[in-house]
Amino acid sequence: MTIVPSGTAAPSDRGVGPLLRAWREQRRVSQLELALRADSSARHISFVETGRSRPSEEMVLRLAEHLDVPVRERNALLLAAGYAPRFPETPLDDPSLDALREGIERLIQGYEPYPALVFDAAYHVVAANRGIMMLLDGIPESLLRPPLNTMRLTLHPEGLAPRIRNLPEWRGHLLEQMRRQIALHRSQSLRELYEEVSAYPVTVHEGDDSPEHTDPAPYFALPMRIEHEGRTLSFISSTSTFNTPMDVTVAELAIETFLPADPSTGKYLHSLLP
Repeated sequence: MTIVPSGTAAPSDRGVGPLLRAWREQRRVSQLELALRADSSARHISFVETGRSRPSEEMVLRLAEHLDVPVRERNALLLAAGYAPRFPETPLDDPSLDALREGIERLIQGYEPYPALVFDAAYHVVAANRGIMMLLDGIPESLLRPPLNTMRLTLHPEGLAPRIRNLPEWRGHLLEQMRRQIALHRSQSLRELYEEVSAYPVTVHEGDDSPEHTDPAPYFALPMRIEHEGRTLSFISSTSTFNTPMDVTVAELAIETFLPADPSTGKYLHSLLP
């Protein structure tokens, strides 16, 4: 699948003080603890948060670093403090990211026959390998029109949801993941997506896995158990991000890979995609 660029979000127009206080409270860090981390004083942190002191550009970035503020929101903090954004947001199809795109494609293709995909902060799929496309066989064209969205594809009643044997548990995992992302990124579009997919009806078919009727699965993590051509495949997912990214676009990319949770799943995938 061809990699496509993601959208952008407008920065907040709130003052830097309230924004920093909100991030500090969200991280449950006291002014004194933040001051110690940032080599400052609790008095100065208090003055910054109340607007009595304007932080330097270096201080804004230092506080953001110690509060683990996402790269996009660090730009918003800088703008609120009267400084220019520090981190660019390069379109994913820009020539300067050729090496990144090629590396991503090689990575997910090298993971075949196991499924792997790349998505952005809005859960739009920007790349996927043959393992993922195999699981999407039979999905209605309306759900496959760009931009593909991994949450819609998974939870929509005409998407993968009817095929997922442990849908209530897997759905709960995905919705909790989205709630964490909403708290981290404070994105209105992400909140709207959450409200949409969480409202999808949940239909559990006869024969589907149920905690009340099955023994605890001997897995080290929650598997996704999904039907494919009469077989039940079982996967454990893992999500990776880029270390210390300096670009908003790159910072918001995530690579999700699906590892076979049992030998039969791995053997079946190898037979399909040798």
